This record gives sequence, C-alpha cells and structure tokens, in this order.
Amino acid sequence: MTKEYKIEVVVEGALGTLFLGASKLPINKMEEVMNQYGAKGWSLEFMVVEQKRFMLFWQREAAIITFSRET
Repeated sequence: MTKEYKIEVVVEGALGTLFLGASKLPINKMEEVMNQYGAKGWSLEFMVVEQKRFMLFWQREAAIITFSRET
C-alpha cells in the first residue's frame, strides 16, 4: 500500500490586511476545505501556518494543509 497526498493553501483576506494591517485566517473556509476532503476519504496529515509577504509592507498568514489517503 502507498499513500497519496494533496496540499491545499488557505490564505487570510487581502482587504483586511490592507485596511486593518492584519486579518485572521478564514476559519469557515478552512472547515469547508477539510470537510470536502474528509468526505472523499482524505485525512489531515499535517498543517503549517506561515507568514507570507503581501505587497511591500504587509504580511498575511497562510495555512498549508496536507491531506493523505491510502491508495
């Protein structure tokens, strides 16, 4: 048996970052993505939250979610 992997990147909103200087990760979007993959037999392998540069002066968070399943 081998494993198959998929990677999904969920990024915080650009407008909140521009106007407020910071925003938060869209939890509803993350739940939606996780539920979609879970319904198809994928399970969460690991997740990393990183700071990504946005334009010149701002940074925003991105969640990199890795799913796996047996093939």
